[in-house]
Amino acid sequence: MSNPTYPAQDVCPPEDLPTEDLIRVLDPEGNLVGESLLSDDEVLGLHRAMVRQRLIDDRMLTLQRQGRIGFYGACTGQEAAVFGNTAALQPTDWIVPALREAGALLYRGLSLTDYFNQLLGNNSDVTQGRQMPCHPPGHDFHYVTMSSVIANQIPQANGLALAGKLKKDGRVTMCFMGDGATSEGDFHVGLNVASVQKLPVVFVCQNNQWSISLPVGRQTAALSFAAKAKGYGMPGARVDGNDVLAVHKVATEAAARARACEGPSFIENLTYRVGAHTTSDDPTRYRDEAVTERWKGLDPLNRTRRYLTARGLWSDEHEEAQRNELDQLIRSTWTEVESIPHPPLRSIFTDVFAEMTPQLQEQAESLERNYELGARKGWDRTIGHG
Repeated sequence: MSNPTYPAQDVCPPEDLPTEDLIRVLDPEGNLVGESLLSDDEVLGLHRAMVRQRLIDDRMLTLQRQGRIGFYGACTGQEAAVFGNTAALQPTDWIVPALREAGALLYRGLSLTDYFNQLLGNNSDVTQGRQMPCHPPGHDFHYVTMSSVIANQIPQANGLALAGKLKKDGRVTMCFMGDGATSEGDFHVGLNVASVQKLPVVFVCQNNQWSISLPVGRQTAALSFAAKAKGYGMPGARVDGNDVLAVHKVATEAAARARACEGPSFIENLTYRVGAHTTSDDPTRYRDEAVTERWKGLDPLNRTRRYLTARGLWSDEHEEAQRNELDQLIRSTWTEVESIPHPPLRSIFTDVFAEMTPQLQEQAESLERNYELGARKGWDRTIGHG
């Protein structure tokens, strides 16, 4: 296999995609070309989870543009990589996310209400508005609060995996990262330590071909990101990240290896970021959107739907009914939480200590006085909320 020839923007259009070492169970038309480990009911469940996430992302992007939430990062086009990997784990296994894996927490059981509360930073948000939107906490579901700092989650995942190894509790840690994380020092140190210590961790790289505005062709000169695993003495696999059946199969095998105390694995899920990096980004300024349009033809939701339809388990009518049901659920839940007020201003201070110190009490009173003074003068009354 030779290095792929990238166009001017250094990404690979789907028609030029090197597929020699790309693991697939479903081809782009939804035909079965490999062995699946999932039952029909499980595939139906994953398809529903992916459709729900797509609808959530579409709705939240609209709300952000309307100024009703401050920030959002969607996983549009990458749903198979999120849910296929998550479904390969046991509920007590740890998930250490990167930026686009909030759907894994919803899949684990976080309610839409709690997720939307966090996006708003309202008075029912467990973080009381002190964590940026789209970064929900989920320790009750063995899901670590994501950090937007690139690659810092890799050593943290090793810590969780080492704890599991020492406790001999059989838990696996799955650590997600983007392609940009592979250029960070934490990546090298993390994979080296995991391999030397034979930690029960599965590293998953969502190669969506864009690290914000830096294209994959300028990120690495390696044949693939999966090829990097060899240098750390661990198995590496390059998987079609838009094929939820293939993603699930390879992740299941890697998790079983980790659980059997055979050490870490590295998985590259090859996909494409069809949307913006976040709502703070405009991809039209740095990439050829004609390539993006061609990648949309490999939509993971369409691939799963075609597979289910061919097996007589799905239809256009089923798809429309499910989308209408989920859209109504999303809209009604949002309506309920949007009316919840902001956290009180004093909450900034009241959960620092069991009893406020005199210094904090003085600071709280000063802030409240100045806030009220500003309100009388017509200043922005949203300061200090959310």
